[in-house]
Amino acid sequence: MFGWIVRRRIAPLLGGCGLVLASVLAASGPASAGSGPTACVGGLASGSYGKVVVPAGATCIGDGPVSIAAGLFVQPGATFVLGSEESPGSTGSISGGVHATDAASVRIHFARIKGGLEIRGGSGPFGGPFGITWNAIEDNEISGGVTVNGYDGFWFGFIRNEVDGSVSLDRNTLVDPDGNEYVTNSIHGSLGCVANSPAPQIGDSEGSPNTVTGAKTGQCAGL
Repeated sequence: MFGWIVRRRIAPLLGGCGLVLASVLAASGPASAGSGPTACVGGLASGSYGKVVVPAGATCIGDGPVSIAAGLFVQPGATFVLGSEESPGSTGSISGGVHATDAASVRIHFARIKGGLEIRGGSGPFGGPFGITWNAIEDNEISGGVTVNGYDGFWFGFIRNEVDGSVSLDRNTLVDPDGNEYVTNSIHGSLGCVANSPAPQIGDSEGSPNTVTGAKTGQCAGL
């Protein structure tokens, strides 16, 4: 049940947290676009970037469109949000891949990602700008494969992505019993899922089984 709330009812759930976040973003101002490394703290303005780094504990939020040429790097305890499920439309492109280590939340929607996506670890289910943490990788085109290993947030959705490469979703332990929703993906490669809790499921996403050209193994064998 909570997975649906996270995806579709975030404003009522957060209550006053939205106002707090707006104040943080206003105080921080937008990140500056340019060809060199950008430390994103606050808002990520539309534009072109080289390497983008979200520093430890920071929050970086953008609606796009953005063009990131040299990779996105999310550091421990940080939150990165690009786009939302409620606002379909291209949010831009990320070349050089997405790389997150012990991040609080990584939420990317409607983007083209070249160089793969790798999320390792997490910072626990509570904290960050929204009070709870979750990953949502939804409606993206990803080339280079996907690894999400050891995430320990509140909820994790990997939904409606087109992936050119293999996908490994392992050892992700979520508080929400409706967490680990891995559905409606089209994967040109294999899909492997090991030791996730709860087990990968359709949940309340109203999704469909994944289309996979290679093997489905482990907990995702029948998904």
